[in-house]
Amino acid sequence: MTEAMIETVDLHRGYRIGKKSIEVLHGIDLQIHRGEKVFLCGPSGAGKTTLLYTLAGLERPEKGSVRIDGTDLYSLDRKRQAQFRNEKIGYIFQNYHLLPELTALENVAVPGAIAGVDRSLEAMAALEKVGLADRSDHLPAELSGGEQQRVAIARAIVNQPKVLFADEPTGNLDSRNSGEIMEILLGLAAEKGVALIVVTHDQKLAEIGDRTLVIRDGIIHEKRAGLLS
Repeated sequence: MTEAMIETVDLHRGYRIGKKSIEVLHGIDLQIHRGEKVFLCGPSGAGKTTLLYTLAGLERPEKGSVRIDGTDLYSLDRKRQAQFRNEKIGYIFQNYHLLPELTALENVAVPGAIAGVDRSLEAMAALEKVGLADRSDHLPAELSGGEQQRVAIARAIVNQPKVLFADEPTGNLDSRNSGEIMEILLGLAAEKGVALIVVTHDQKLAEIGDRTLVIRDGIIHEKRAGLLS
């Protein structure tokens, strides 16, 4: 077995609504390895997106640890944690989260700008990777939903991350665009050894990964091999 890229130990995450405390993640222990393609399924409200956010450093757990590429993510101060995410982690949101006033190329170059580095060449290469080099000067409003999601993928991979998180990346797309997006993501994992973690409601889609994890009531109840593992 290859080295673990992501490891969690006794991970807990919850929220307070007034005086009521709601625990969403109940002591999750998990390992995901380099190049592994993992799909996370479960009913609405089960904790899929919360787990993804906590793994990616976007929501701090109340208890437990998250290690990515050997680094304890939540032991870092806020500034170093942001730098680490920018260097090691790519995140693809269901609703794209593109900046409307920036072109496709400028949106993809944003992670470089955050790091204080000109990534224009890398941004164009990432757009070429997702088949959108000819749309580089278009604003998000001038792109279809599938094209906007490709831009979001290009932005997530421009810094060559070690881990790629995708939250319902095909949720707003038709079947043709969904297939093309998943082909891109799986290809990245295979070519670059990127650990890929995808949240999806689509059970058939989940079966193309190496593992399907089913989360229910904040606990991973099922771990099984995908059809193509």
